Amino acid sequence: MLRDIIHHKRFKQSMAILFWVAIWQILSMQRILGLFVASPVETLQRLFELCGTGRFYLSVLYTSGRILTGFLLAVCVGTLLAFLTWKYEWLEILTEPVMRLIRTVPVVSFIILALILLSSRYLTQLISFLMSLPIVCMNVKTGISHTDRELVEMAEIFHVSWPRKLRRLYVPQVLPAFTTATSLALSFSWKSGIAAEVIGMPTGSIGERLQQAKVYLNTPDLFAWTLVIVLLSILSDKLWRKLLACVK
Repeated sequence: MLRDIIHHKRFKQSMAILFWVAIWQILSMQRILGLFVASPVETLQRLFELCGTGRFYLSVLYTSGRILTGFLLAVCVGTLLAFLTWKYEWLEILTEPVMRLIRTVPVVSFIILALILLSSRYLTQLISFLMSLPIVCMNVKTGISHTDRELVEMAEIFHVSWPRKLRRLYVPQVLPAFTTATSLALSFSWKSGIAAEVIGMPTGSIGERLQQAKVYLNTPDLFAWTLVIVLLSILSDKLWRKLLACVK
């Protein structure tokens, strides 16, 4: 029984997490690093303190709503664009330089340009959308391209209606690629969206809280908010995967 527990994957993952938490604790105990690295206990203590304030939940809702809005918009536009570029070669040729540009240009360049052209109020949604769009489009298009051609031809021979063809043919075969693409895009949305908030500092956002923690060298706040971001990213990914699992 004990051997089964030790060799279980979740046990190994837990041990790995504990190992890195121990490293974190050791670093926080060093004389110089301790000034800049809050210990796990200090971080959790500060997190519980934050959870007792209304501003904490407003910041979480503010940032989560805007990041997820940009992500969902990227999923819709990216999926549609993936189908259109797969169907029309001229459109793929036309949009390919733009997608390559978005993938290669540093996210901070987009953030600064957006701040020049737009209000910081819409910055989080825009950056989350831009960073997610190429990931969704490229991977979904790959999934569509790998659809079984024989099944497609058979559906055309028997004049299967487009809604039925979409539901019974394309969705089951594209869904794995779609799940992987959107999960990856969601993590990029969180990273880029938070980066946009740290630079743009929209009032009431998590990014603003991180920037304030940096200015005042408040490392417990910095680590606590970072932990919140990680937990929100993991939670949203799990919920998204469960939602997609219902489509199967």
